[in-house]
Amino acid sequence: MNAFRYERPSDALGAIALHAPRAQYIAGGTNLLDLMKDDVETPELIIDISRLPYSAIESSEAGVRVGALARMSDVADDIAVASRFPIVAEALLAGASPQLRNMATIGGNILQRTRCAYFRDPSQVCNKREAGSGCAALGGVNRMHAVIGASDDCIATNPSDLAVALTAVDAIVHVQGRAGEERAIPITDFYLLPGTTPRRENVLEPGDLIIAVEIPASAVAHNSTYLKIRDRASYEFALVSVGAGLERTGGVVRAARIVLGGVAPKPWRVSEAEARIVGTSGDAGAIDAAADAAIDGMRGYGENDFKIELVRRAVVRALQTVAA
Repeated sequence: MNAFRYERPSDALGAIALHAPRAQYIAGGTNLLDLMKDDVETPELIIDISRLPYSAIESSEAGVRVGALARMSDVADDIAVASRFPIVAEALLAGASPQLRNMATIGGNILQRTRCAYFRDPSQVCNKREAGSGCAALGGVNRMHAVIGASDDCIATNPSDLAVALTAVDAIVHVQGRAGEERAIPITDFYLLPGTTPRRENVLEPGDLIIAVEIPASAVAHNSTYLKIRDRASYEFALVSVGAGLERTGGVVRAARIVLGGVAPKPWRVSEAEARIVGTSGDAGAIDAAADAAIDGMRGYGENDFKIELVRRAVVRALQTVAA
């Protein structure tokens, strides 16, 4: 690990003022420290924000506001979150291990970098690390990689379980910028596709600090679930995941959310699949139609071809759960 300076500011503006091109914020450190050990990230300055006052979980009729520094375990255990937003609690419990959940923060979780082995190995070419160097995954071991939303420059996937759930419930990310202004960014607008600039993964500007995530109340969020399919039962990233929710009135589906994880560079909402089940009773035929629509446009890169059929089956299973 390379040498670096360490600062622990007392407030958000102090933290933002310290930020520079070779600086990084740290809270739980469960992602950044790994990247530093692998020589993927080599900051000259670490800005410790772990003691800033952004760890509260506040519930109201409008929803829940979760501080960016709240620990994953605390949010998963919160009664309001578990009862009103089961998809969020389930996604948090499906991520990492209990030890990591006790350290990792909500803000850090939605900002975690891809788990692509080529990105994390400086001896391999990777456009996400070094623009123009190439994407070793295209012709390499790509079993875990994207089947939609990727580009010729990058086929890595977003690793966050929580981000999938938050996308399904229309969460809003609150950010404080250099001038002290607060911005509210819908999470559907937060992540960027790789295109020809895969290093830029979200819309944050240098120095921006996530301070909270707002989760609005809704009938879809109340009747929701998170399904994660992985190689082993715990401490493993998703091959495919599905965040699903339905609002039903009088036996008819009035609204739906279907978001996929493990298959794209960002949480992948499939609006066409949602449209196939809205207005129906949520019967088997409608669920099958939604699942077929969910895989439209997907293509594999060899070792990950199996993901496409796995997505279809996972969507069926998730929708069956919330339609029951």
